[in-house]
This record gives sequence, structure tokens and C-alpha cells, in this order.
Amino acid sequence: MSGASTAGPAREPSHRNPAEEPAPPTGPLQALLGGDTSDQRTGSDLVRVVDTPEARVRHPSDMLGMVVSALAVALVLVLSVVAHATTEGVTQDVRGFSTLLARILFVPVALLEGLITLFVPAAVLIELGWRRLGRQVVESICAAALGLVLGVVTTLTIASFGSDELVRGLSVYSDGAWQLTVPGYVAAIAGLLTTAGPRTRRRTVRWSWNVLYLALFIVLITGQVSLPGVLVALLLGRLAGQAVQYVSGVRSERAYGADLVAAVRRAGFHPTALVRVRDVSAVVDDVDADGAPALPEDPVASYDADGDAVDAPEDDGQTLPPDPTTADAAAVALTRSGDNRVYALFTDDEPRRDVVVLDGDRQVLTTVQRLWRALRLRGLEGRASISLRAAAERTALLAYAATAAGVRTPRLEGIGVADDSVVLVQEHARGAVSLRDMDDAELEGPRGDAVLAEAWEQLRRAHDAGLTHHALTPDVVLVHHDTGDEPHVWLTGWEQGEIASGTLSRRLDLTQMLALLALRVGARRALASAVRALPDDDIAAIGPLLQSIALPSPTREEVRKAKGLLNELRDALVERLPQADVQPQNITRFGARTVIMLTLTIVAVTVIVTTMNFEEIASAITEANPWWVAASFAFGAITWFGAALTFSAFAPEKLPLWRATLTQMAGSFVALAAPAGIGPAALNLRMLTRRGVSTPMAVATVALVQLSQFVVTVLLLVVLSVSTGSGGLIDLPSTTVLLAITGVAVAVVATLLVPSVRRWAWEKARPTLEQVWPRLSQMLGQPTRLALGLGGNVIMTLGYVLAFDAALAAFGQSLKLVDVAVIYLVGNSVGALVPTPGGLGGVEGALIAGLTAAGIPPSLAFSVTILYRVVTYWARVPIGWVAMRRLEKTGDL
Repeated sequence: MSGASTAGPAREPSHRNPAEEPAPPTGPLQALLGGDTSDQRTGSDLVRVVDTPEARVRHPSDMLGMVVSALAVALVLVLSVVAHATTEGVTQDVRGFSTLLARILFVPVALLEGLITLFVPAAVLIELGWRRLGRQVVESICAAALGLVLGVVTTLTIASFGSDELVRGLSVYSDGAWQLTVPGYVAAIAGLLTTAGPRTRRRTVRWSWNVLYLALFIVLITGQVSLPGVLVALLLGRLAGQAVQYVSGVRSERAYGADLVAAVRRAGFHPTALVRVRDVSAVVDDVDADGAPALPEDPVASYDADGDAVDAPEDDGQTLPPDPTTADAAAVALTRSGDNRVYALFTDDEPRRDVVVLDGDRQVLTTVQRLWRALRLRGLEGRASISLRAAAERTALLAYAATAAGVRTPRLEGIGVADDSVVLVQEHARGAVSLRDMDDAELEGPRGDAVLAEAWEQLRRAHDAGLTHHALTPDVVLVHHDTGDEPHVWLTGWEQGEIASGTLSRRLDLTQMLALLALRVGARRALASAVRALPDDDIAAIGPLLQSIALPSPTREEVRKAKGLLNELRDALVERLPQADVQPQNITRFGARTVIMLTLTIVAVTVIVTTMNFEEIASAITEANPWWVAASFAFGAITWFGAALTFSAFAPEKLPLWRATLTQMAGSFVALAAPAGIGPAALNLRMLTRRGVSTPMAVATVALVQLSQFVVTVLLLVVLSVSTGSGGLIDLPSTTVLLAITGVAVAVVATLLVPSVRRWAWEKARPTLEQVWPRLSQMLGQPTRLALGLGGNVIMTLGYVLAFDAALAAFGQSLKLVDVAVIYLVGNSVGALVPTPGGLGGVEGALIAGLTAAGIPPSLAFSVTILYRVVTYWARVPIGWVAMRRLEKTGDL
């Protein structure tokens, strides 16, 4: 193949003389190989395996099954409420057969349930005992008990806290009343059968599932249980069984020992030794007598030609083939780059090779990770290998394609299968070191530039053949220095790659390569190497893709530690190509913003449906004067403009007033899922950072906005107290208002007289003041903007007060404006202390109490408060949603 010709001196010869082998390893490597590497073997068919088999493993599929079962339970509960009529109709339809069934059945249904409950567990446990699977017997019993507990707890929880619709959806009509039915015995049996083993390997498990389904069908059509109740019970049982399996682990079906040797032989090789390669990059705490790291010793087992374990003679004149590169940097990098087992393969007269073992139980996790990344990122192939055989075929295809493209990559030389594992025998990159493990000195000067150039050259060869890698990390780029001056770079780990890829996929590869090179040699030098190797169009296209989401997980973690690296790369790119656009491109189908938006929408709908009493709201609105209702809404809408004016005036960068107003409108939507004041503040912060304002400056600006709102509210309350009423400045507010203000003032002063409280208040206030003071000092030098900001706060506060006063007028009631202001300001402040979205419940209760204390009849106080909250909170939610969507489309949020 062309790949063989391009490897150059880095390729191994097809054969080597055992007499030329290096001396046996000592120290930590000797411990890694299993202690004494001079163990003997008898005959050419004796194979030594240095490994530690895993008797039990935790399958990621069990964890995934737990998540799916839990989500399915939630879905069934929701559907039992939403589609109650449908589920009840299905139950009624199948129940129509109950009369006919009663004529056929000779055994009472209760007796059938008893037989299922006793016979099924007994049959399954007897088979497990017959097979001498004592641990699985215990696990099955534990799963049955856990399933029963989950069923009982679910029933009690729904009965105590569930809504009437939910209880009705899970109930059946029996003996003249509705009875909640989530059969616990079904959950127990389902848990036991799940843990007992797969249907294909346990005959009693297969028949037990069939009998259970038949029994459930009978009790369903005879009206003993509801359809949602049966589904919930089955899912809870599956959840319990999978939980026990994941916690305890299941018997490993991976190929170890004789099975592993057999798989290697099926690949066309006759091994004399297989040595497990461990990741020796993690230094252990223990040391041996010589002061070297005491690595864990793997047991050494011997197998003959028939695959039977044998005891090797202590001295037959032949030793385990020594090789100091068994755990060299290339082999260790291979173990780190993928979630697979790696072994060093030795034969009689051929070079050492690497054996990569794909285990079936790991493919579920790999498939989920690949699907998730393909789902999130645009331009990636969405197909994933679900089965072990499909994963092995995909890996082999990509390895052969990379070699055929002339990429220097380990040749795949054979494939073998045994049990639930597939072994891939490939060439060993002898003498190569991963980019992660290279010394900084080796990357300096002309030799370092040659390494960078060769890395880009290997990637270019792959791209010219339509191949992309998708997982370029410091462990898949290997560098080999032979006796000459020219280094050779290997690209390994093509499992996540793609054939016949598109332009975006290739540019993602370029971005990943640039990032991992920048981690080692710095942003400017890495970009300089890219400029020498790539055309200007490709360099310019990298700028918008310099995002952490475009990088594989290992590279992304290192980039996060090297803070500011991506910004340095963008700056260096602009220096090289001033016309280049480095504004991040949207390469994700969805991100955190989409998830937050969807969550907010779900929360909004849930809150509206579950907390609003539409009958009371309709009654309050229909009795109110429509003109005053419209006026109340208009006054409330003015608050958006006031808040936007303050935000725009205090912003360190020019902020269009219309964009600021849209941000305040969007805050009305976010308030559904965040406590009062927090949601709008978060949106303001997001708006500033998206417009290029540094995070510390944005935080200081948002804190200044909130502080100015507090100060203006207090000052406005004082001004209203001394300037309203028929008597002008002489007429004072009502006695109730004065008593409230006096009480609050006395409480604050008395509290601050206590030293510990005073220190606590100062510790709480100091961070905010330290943030605000630099920005406030700047604003003091701009009196016009300061006046606009304070004026916006006045407009906002008066808007809410006038909206509350208009709601009073809508029911023919009136109070002094200062009384209305105090009731609103105090009630809103007290209600906002309740940690609920928008202060729900707290604000309403405080406002009703304030109006009642001011002399408004309780029934009218309730109607006024409901109307006010509708026009200033609920009715603004759809408008806020539209504003949020608009800002998202324009890229402001």
C-alpha cells in the first residue's frame, strides 16, 4: 500500500533477529510486566499472558437503561393525566372481553396472581442455583425487594401528593369506588427477571416473562389494574433490576486468558506472550526498595496450543521475550486515546505488535457519546456503530482507508473474535512518543518546526483522500526521531473518523490540530506553522471555529486550563490576516442557550397551568372597568422603557435603547423561572458580555443598575411622603403608612446597633460596593448619563405604582397615591424575599394584606391584586417570549 512507502524509516522490518533484542527490563517496567519477566515456557505453543482479568464489570448499558426507565415512568405519569380519556378508553375496550373471559377461565384471577407471584421467582431462582450462580441469586432477590419498595413508595407518594387527575389516571373502578393500582408484585417480579439474566440464556427467564405478560393481560381486561399502573410497575421493576446490576456489576463476558489467545490466533498470529499495557503516566504513591514507583503486578498465566492453562516448568531454557517498549510512550498513548484494552504481542521471530481489544459492553457508551456529539455539532456524521461487530468493521475500514491515503498510521494486520470481544492486531509505532509526552526542548528550533510541518502534512494527506479524524488529541499525534534529522509523525486513533467528509468536517480537524499544537508551542508559533502548510482560505475559515465545543474532550480540558489560549489564537490570526472574521460561528444544533430556553418554556407553561386559578382571574377581570384595566397595562409597559433607559445610560458601551428595551421585555419571560430581580439582571449581564464588555465591567454595571433602583425607590418614597395630599407639604400620609415606615426604620437602626449584625451586614454589602464604586466614580464624571439613569429608575418605579393605582380604580376604589406607593413598594419588597419565580405567592399575599390594612374590603383587595398581577406579570409573559426569541435571532443573547 502507499501507506507503507510513506512511513519511511519509522516502519519496522517484517522480521527481526531475537538475538538482537534489547536487555530485559528492570525496575517499574519489570513490575508492570508481572514481576519476574524471566518466567519459562515449554515448547513453541506455550503462550504467557500477563494480565488481570475483570471478573465483574459495570455495563454502561445498565446506567443508560436506568435513565430510560425513569424517563419512561415520568412519561407514563404525564400521559395518564394528559391522555386520561384515551387510556381509560383503551382500558374500557379491553374490559369488554371480561364477560367472555369469565366463561372460559376456570381458575380465579386471584389464584392466577398467586401462582405467578410464587412460581415465577421459584423457577428462576432454582435454575440460577442449579447453575451455581449464588451471587446472582442474591442479586435477583435484592432486585425483587427493591422493585417492591419502589412500587409501594410510588403508590403512597401519588396517593398523598398527586393531583386528582393523576390519581384518577392510575385508578380502576372497583366495589363502587376508584382504587389506585400500581401493583407492587409486578415491579418485584420484573426486577427479579431483569437481574436473573437475558432471555436468550435463561430458559426460565424467557418463559417467566411470557407468563407475566399473559397474567397482566388477564388482570387488565378483567378490571383489576389500570393500563398506566401496569406500565409504571413494569418500568419500576426494570429500573430496580438495572440499578442492582450496575451497583453490583455483572459477570464479565470479555475475552481473557485462553479466549484472548484464541482470538489472536484467529487473526493469523501465533503469540508467545501477551502483556497488558497499563497507563504508567499516573505516578503512584508507593515505592519499592530501590525507590522506584511500585506498579501493581499482573499475574502471569500460561496456555498451551489447546487453550488450556498449564504450569510452565521453572527452567526450560527459554524466557518470556523481553522488550523495554512494552509500556513505552507510544503504547501508553494508545491506551489513553481510546477506552479499550491494549496488549503487547510477541511472536517467535516477528516484530512486537499492539493488540487493541474492543469489548462489547463498552460499545453502548461509545455509541451514546458519538451520537450526542453528532447531534450537537453540525457537519458530523450522525450514524453510529451500535453492535460490536459494526464497531470493529468501522474501525478496520478507517484504518485501511488511512493507510491507503498515505497517512503514517499503524497498519492493521489482523482481526479476531472471541466471546464478547474483537481483537485488532496492528503495527507498533516503535520508538514514537506522543505529543503530550514530548519534552519542550524537542519542540524548539528547526527540529520542532519540522515536527509541526510533518503533523500538518499527515493531516493534509488524509483530507486529500476525503478522510477526517474528528478526535485529534495530544495522544493520537506520535513523533518518532530516527538516526536522521527528519522527524516522522504518526496519526493514530481513527475510530471516530469519517470517510468522504464535507468541508466543515475538514475545517474542524484543522481547528483541533491548531489547538493541540498551540498547547505545546504557543498560539503564534502554532499559527505560523499552519500558515506555512495551509492556504489562506483554510486559515481564515479556522477563526470562526475556534470554540471549545469544536475540540474533543481531552483537548478541551487542556485548553480550559490554558486560559486565554483561544483568544490568543484569534489575535494571532487577525495579525496574520487582518481581513479574517474571527466571530464565533454557530456550529451547534443546540447548546446551553437552547436548553435553557426550552426549560424556561416548560417551566412557564407548568407554572401557568398549575398556579393560576382561571375562574378567579376571569371573574376579577370581567368585573373591572376595561378602561382602567387598559391604563394599568399601559402604565406597567412604561416600566420596560424606564428600566431600559437606566440600563442604556449606565452601560460602558453604546447600547441602542430599543435593544435595551427588548432585553427588559425578555426579563418578563425569564421571571417565570427565576426569583424576582435575578432573571432580568442575568439578561443584562448576558447582553453586555455579548457586546464585548469584559465580565468584571459587566458585573459592576449590573450591580450599579440594581443599586440605583434601590436608592431611587427609597428617595421616591420619601418625596411622595412629604409632597402629596390636599394640604401640600403640610398634609402627611395616613397613620398606617407612618407606622409602617417608622417600624421599619426603628428595626433597621436597632439591628445595626448590634456589632455582630453590623459586621455581617458590612460583609454582605462590601463586595457589591467594591464592584460598584469604580463604575460609579466614572458615572459621576458624566452627569448627563447619571441623570438619565436615575430618571429611568423614577419612570420604572412610578410606572408600577400608577399601574397598581389604576387596578384600584378599575374596581371603583381609591387611596392616596403615597399610600398606594407604600403598599406597593413594601408589599413587592417583602414578597420578593420569597424564593419563588417572580415572587409568586409572596407578592400577592403582601399586597392583599397591605390593601386590607389600608381599609379596602378583603374581597376587593383580592380582586385588585389579581388584576394587577395579571397585567404586570402574566400578560407580559408572551411578549417577553417574543422579545427573547428576537434577541436570540439577532445574537444579542
